[in-house]
Amino acid sequence: MELQFEELRAGNAKRIGEMAALAKLIWKEYYDPLLVDGQNDYMIALFLSPEAIGEQLEEGKRWFFVRYGGEDIGFICFYPIESAMYLSKFYLRADMRGRGFGRGIINFVADEAKQCGMNAIELNVNKYNATTAIYEKLGFVRICSEKNDIGHGYYMDDYVYRLQL
Repeated sequence: MELQFEELRAGNAKRIGEMAALAKLIWKEYYDPLLVDGQNDYMIALFLSPEAIGEQLEEGKRWFFVRYGGEDIGFICFYPIESAMYLSKFYLRADMRGRGFGRGIINFVADEAKQCGMNAIELNVNKYNATTAIYEKLGFVRICSEKNDIGHGYYMDDYVYRLQL
């Protein structure tokens, strides 16, 4: 079986709701252990609610369900910034991690980036997230770190990674 990518479309309320539910499930699993009390729920409301996803789609950000065996197993979101495709979201359900899907997902994003004339993929990773080693294994190079204020006294404390295509 191959990975499949189903693009989420603005106005498809049913699938937007399903994306928000999947995103919340995966996001809480990833970040509840890493973030201070309240920050994860705040970030879910800010970035992953049905309303937030709908707004991002209207802005031109591209969201995809990652599918395998007829199931939604994860999601990605990306959009162009300057000379790179910014991979804003890249998440898989816990039971689907460690199966080698990461390379296939990155290859999909790389193909989309090339079609847009981009020569790199960039992403941010929480400094305390163990996935930094996975990105490095996939060829990403850490280029800097940054701390972004997201409101209500919360910050995203990240490394920025880049994959040259």
